[in-house]
Amino acid sequence: MLIATGSKTMLRLISSALLLVLLMVGGCKKQKTPDQSAPTRQSSVEIIAPAGSDAPWIIRTRTAEFHVFGNDAMNALLRQNGSSLTMDEQSGNGAGADAVKANGKEVGDFLVQSSPKIGEATGKLGALGKQIEFVSRSASSGLERTLVIEVYDDFPNMAIVSTAYKNAGTAELKLNKVITQRHWLNASLVDKQANPRQLWSFQGSSIDWGKDEILPIPANFERQNVMGAPVNEGHGGGVPVNAFWTRSVGMAIGHIETLPLVLDMPVRVGRDQRVETSIELNDPGTLKPGESYATPRTFVAVYSGDFYEPLRMYSLALQKEGWTLPKLNSQDYGIAWCGWGYEFNVTPKQMADTIPKLKELGIKWATLDDRWFDAYGDWNPRKDTFPGDSIKKMVDDFHKQGIFAQIWWYPLVVEDGKGKWESHKYVVSEVVKQHPDWLILDKDGKPGRSMRDLGTLCPAVPEVQAYTKTLTEKFIKEWGFDGHKLDNVYSVPACYNPKHHHKSPQDSINAMADLYKIIFQTTRTLKPDSVTQICPCGTTPNIAWLPYMDQAVTADPVGGVQVRRRIKWYKALLGPQAAVYGDHVELSEMTRLGKDTWNEHGRDFASTLGTGGVLGTKFTWPYDDPKLKKEVALTPEKETLWKKWLSVYNERMLSSGEFRNLYVYGYDNPEGYAIEKDGSMYYAFFARDSQTAYKGQVELRGLQPGSYRIVDYVNQKEMGIIDSANPKLETSFTGHLLVQAMKQ
Repeated sequence: MLIATGSKTMLRLISSALLLVLLMVGGCKKQKTPDQSAPTRQSSVEIIAPAGSDAPWIIRTRTAEFHVFGNDAMNALLRQNGSSLTMDEQSGNGAGADAVKANGKEVGDFLVQSSPKIGEATGKLGALGKQIEFVSRSASSGLERTLVIEVYDDFPNMAIVSTAYKNAGTAELKLNKVITQRHWLNASLVDKQANPRQLWSFQGSSIDWGKDEILPIPANFERQNVMGAPVNEGHGGGVPVNAFWTRSVGMAIGHIETLPLVLDMPVRVGRDQRVETSIELNDPGTLKPGESYATPRTFVAVYSGDFYEPLRMYSLALQKEGWTLPKLNSQDYGIAWCGWGYEFNVTPKQMADTIPKLKELGIKWATLDDRWFDAYGDWNPRKDTFPGDSIKKMVDDFHKQGIFAQIWWYPLVVEDGKGKWESHKYVVSEVVKQHPDWLILDKDGKPGRSMRDLGTLCPAVPEVQAYTKTLTEKFIKEWGFDGHKLDNVYSVPACYNPKHHHKSPQDSINAMADLYKIIFQTTRTLKPDSVTQICPCGTTPNIAWLPYMDQAVTADPVGGVQVRRRIKWYKALLGPQAAVYGDHVELSEMTRLGKDTWNEHGRDFASTLGTGGVLGTKFTWPYDDPKLKKEVALTPEKETLWKKWLSVYNERMLSSGEFRNLYVYGYDNPEGYAIEKDGSMYYAFFARDSQTAYKGQVELRGLQPGSYRIVDYVNQKEMGIIDSANPKLETSFTGHLLVQAMKQ
């Protein structure tokens, strides 16, 4: 306490004591003299001044260049085989990468105030790197803009950009919109025969069930790509990355903040057919004189390949920023059967009756799916289908036969007496009756809605977090479940509830990370071999909760093509050995019956197994129950097929192998994937769909020098011998081909 009050006497006493200790230590141990000859490591990043008045500043690494024109327009170039490749070009109308609208007017008169400052990078992405800082000023608005660009030796293909606006004037300024990382992409820069928009894209927003996040850019295309906030009746969240690629070069933008920031990342095709993309922040706030506003730290990356490369780069950067991914356990790779084949009115008997068949097929996980409960938010068993302690007895029955059990639930949502879902008419949940002040409220003071038109508890409220932990302990500790299927999970509404005393309405959105961390860590503590799965049905995930699951899920894919692509980008985000559930195989082939209804009749196991995913199914058994959908019944004919594929999966366990990104999606034909495991390379090739035949060569990339025996390991068929010097195999197949390459 004396130190805190500034006592000189006490400080002198402590200093004397410390000096005495240091002298004693020095007398007991010979001190080392620093090696003056040891060289100091220097960054390999170069910053090159403009060669002329119209020339750019150049930030050069061993694999990329970033050209800065004026004080904000920036192009990214890939250095490869002695040349530089880019599809990133200047606007042509004087617009730069950064823009601001203040007091309702575009501010376009920023002028550089002095020469840029050059120094060492100071962020978390590595010990070595360079930064350059530009300061400019707008005479019309009084805004001062500071632009800092950092490039690190450990991330040579990525430039980190920070932009800050200071009100250097004498009056308040309302910032209406701030734009950063604006780029104009032109595919004809690398292929003169191509239309400027002729490129593929990954757009990480979560906007609608089943909508493709990977697509070639069509004419007249426009997508706003709202990130973080709920959209379209409850979707939302997303991965804040837009990536674009041709066969030879790709470019991506995004932000590296670990929070699910609310912003837009629009993609649109202009009249000149170029593709424009940017990061936009709407209504950032009002600046009083002397106040500043800083954008999120954003990035532009350049690469060779498809979406895997920038997403892997993005994930590694986030991990440097403190984003921690969970350690996997062996159960994360287990085949899972789900009771959703019985749909909403499943019973304990129907679940337990499948046990003999699960054991016969080698399935070790069973999931109790939707509507076992009375009311959302309370999560008590339905008295009509799960009376008494039948749910706990059901779990015990699975455990006695060596089968693990997962439980379906939807954290945070509650019934507030409004609306219905399917045949279930909403009541007022007990938790709402007892704690109405826990609810998220919108700007008008009404309960914020989530998917299924449900009310939502605010995850930023400590009591809500404690309640969620109690629920988790009930499911895992009291009832005995071994993990969770957390479903319909996207984002939550912004919260304006005055009783919560939020610093910002976005506190609720940001706090999703805290709540899902509680579920995951509580479950792992109680059962180290648990499996927590989170499903953002039909869309991309939310970076807020992405680190708090140990099994990703392809999330209601519409056909095998979405299964394959989503497994690949989850492997990029979560690591090449990540456990990614391919969802129910029945979803791998679907026929649309209406706007929101499908006939699910898939049996495409190859799309999951060949790409390194975890197999799943939702069959019903016995197969001849007339009350159930025949499309998902495990008939004798289907059972033979199921046994074959499940056996291959359990024998090879490719899902725990190392995913190798060796093929470029959209340009390699047939579509290819590679897994390295136990000294072998495994390849999967896919035609346009399961009915399409392919005849020709396939290239087995990534082989070490030597000759290899090639085997179709699904059908136990010898395919021949190839040499790594010419790793091409003449073949023909329908739908798919899965092969193993074993070194001779």
